[in-house]
Amino acid sequence: MNPLTDADLTRPETVLPLLDFAGVAVFAATGALAAAREKHDLVTFAFFGAITGVGGGTLRDLLIGAPVFWVQDWRYIAVCVLAAAAFWVLGARTWRFRALLWLDAVGLAAYGVMGAAKAATYGVAPLICIVMGVLTACFGGVVRDVLAGQPSILLRRELNITAALLSAGLFVSLKALTVPTWPAVGVAVAAGFGLRAGALLWGWSLPAFPSAPGRN
Repeated sequence: MNPLTDADLTRPETVLPLLDFAGVAVFAATGALAAAREKHDLVTFAFFGAITGVGGGTLRDLLIGAPVFWVQDWRYIAVCVLAAAAFWVLGARTWRFRALLWLDAVGLAAYGVMGAAKAATYGVAPLICIVMGVLTACFGGVVRDVLAGQPSILLRRELNITAALLSAGLFVSLKALTVPTWPAVGVAVAAGFGLRAGALLWGWSLPAFPSAPGRN
């Protein structure tokens, strides 16, 4: 038996509901905060929240041939709209843009795991499960940054994608070792968040491609 398709992963959107909805809410909040940075109206807040919250999961579902999750369950869009509305109500706060970074860190770690878990239920190879986890965690943020006119996370020398890769890869590896789902989720999310937190607090980054001798 493939350990990634055992009974506890039959329906990750049911088995891991809190993580799933929390991931959507967190990414929706980052979308709303990006809209706040540009001083957009409430409708744009909701749009940014929705596109960021469900963007990565939508791409994942289309690639693995699954029904698009938010089309099947209206609560995902409702969570996005509520998260965006909450930040609209909060109004201007000195901490909100710093909160964007930390919320994004939580989302990267949580959705890296969720993306990998859902891909596993469709019989996807472990390596592709990891790729799906990274896409789920990062694609919504890419769309958010493009719409907000901000540098994409793909172009920043920060540990963004790497954090999602660590979460997804560690989860897949632990499941391959038959570790139960909840411990695997906890370890993988904590590791991904810890890596991103280290980048935020201490400036961790991967080495850059070296310049040719004699060039800056």
